[in-house]
Amino acid sequence: MSYISLIRPRWSDMDVYGHVNHANLVTLLEEARIPLLFGDAVRAGLTELPKGIVVVKLAVHYRSPIVVSDQDIRVEISLKDLKHASFTLGYRVHDGPAEADKVAVTAETVLAPFDTSSERPRRLTEDERAFLEKGFADA
Repeated sequence: MSYISLIRPRWSDMDVYGHVNHANLVTLLEEARIPLLFGDAVRAGLTELPKGIVVVKLAVHYRSPIVVSDQDIRVEISLKDLKHASFTLGYRVHDGPAEADKVAVTAETVLAPFDTSSERPRRLTEDERAFLEKGFADA
């Protein structure tokens, strides 16, 4: 299953060609995953996960441009891989809010929990792993 997030690109996200530029698209991916990894995680009692998650790897594949048109875009996020010290999220970004709208971008991020006090990566707890598995299974 996928976690669905609707994000509205801003006028300032455009490049000179009227498309959402790469750096701002990466920010939109981040905005799409924040409600789950921060908001829902806190509500589930996971206080350490939202304190530190770092992007280890990012891959973005463009199929067509996303044009800012005063409407939301649909971002479908799935859990592709879950390891003890990292997890991989897959993204399908539609050029509009509906599932039937064209997929304009696919992407993947490898994320790792990070202990900000020791400034080191850390392992996911069993509760965090269960939350991630459940969060995407219930989506």
